[in-house]
Amino acid sequence: MATFPSIDPIYGSQKKSRPVKRTVRFADGYEHRILFGLDAHTNPKIYSLTFKVSESDADTISTFLDARALDQASFDFTPPGEGSVSKFVCDGWNKSIPYLNRATITATFREVFEP
Repeated sequence: MATFPSIDPIYGSQKKSRPVKRTVRFADGYEHRILFGLDAHTNPKIYSLTFKVSESDADTISTFLDARALDQASFDFTPPGEGSVSKFVCDGWNKSIPYLNRATITATFREVFEP
């Protein structure tokens, strides 16, 4: 089981909720919404994170995310301000190098539910 490196994102992260639901709309305007899935797994979170770190830490993050892209495995991560570890995947990330020996990585972590 992979665990994200012990490198914290900066403040200002975004947390989105995206409940998994199905909606049925009828011709008379009536709408019925149904949560889809197990109760605990119907509201996955999506985090937009920014890491302003040294070039060395940026390489650590990039290497970790590259490995997850190859093996398609989820990883454990404790989101900022949260007290418990959850499983995530990262569908994409960007790296910029604004200064000598400094780097900025922006990434989107999507919560997944696996055994």
